[in-house]
Amino acid sequence: MYPILLEFGFLKIFTYGLLVATGFLVAILFASSRAKEEGLDPQKILDLCFYVMVSALVGARLLYVIVEYRYFLNDPLEVFKFWKGGLVFYGGLILGVLTSLWYLQRHQMPLWKTADLLAPSIALGQSIGRWGCLFAGCCYGKKTDATWGVTFTDSRSLAPLEVSLHPAQIYLSLNALFIFIFLMWLSKRKLFDGQILWSYGILYSIGRFLIEYFRGDDRGFPIEQVFSTSQFVGVFIFILSVFMLLMLYRKKSRIYPS
Repeated sequence: MYPILLEFGFLKIFTYGLLVATGFLVAILFASSRAKEEGLDPQKILDLCFYVMVSALVGARLLYVIVEYRYFLNDPLEVFKFWKGGLVFYGGLILGVLTSLWYLQRHQMPLWKTADLLAPSIALGQSIGRWGCLFAGCCYGKKTDATWGVTFTDSRSLAPLEVSLHPAQIYLSLNALFIFIFLMWLSKRKLFDGQILWSYGILYSIGRFLIEYFRGDDRGFPIEQVFSTSQFVGVFIFILSVFMLLMLYRKKSRIYPS
């Protein structure tokens, strides 16, 4: 693939960083464009998205560094070169959620309605950003004989070279795109605030859990060779999402009995 899109002397434009940034920008603009129809202030949504973007990058990089700490012990400065590849979504999700809670409380914005607005945008941004993983070669798949396998040849790629691999990055992108489409469909039919966010949590955790079995990169195993870090976190996200959906539905039913 093409880890470096353009190169002018010492100036390099990394494809990964460009596509991740594009994903963030599209997600922010999409959320802002929908804010007014949801009864929310577009400017506050823009400000919230900025804080979430920064915190999500920090959280995603931090979790990656924790998982791959052996590599960074040899070259600590590599910690700051996130544009070359190396972000863990769940790390960004956790810190992004904490930042969102702080912002929403500070500005007295409705929690679940705002979360429902942002959830489809997150999935859309993911779908775009995962192509950056493909070009950089990170998050690569296991060896495969499938006709749709991809082969990396650029020596600067993070993936093994000259061997056919599952395009796990494309699987992740398509998974996020499917979630985005479904959440937009559900948004027009939701029964209560919070339904979109926690539906996203269920769908993403299931999709990510399954796709992890096609991954071939070293990403840490809390339970050695059984669950990867993302699968381990995903189990908790799934349980929490189901619990919150049931709780919010019952709360709505008590307030508005049929």
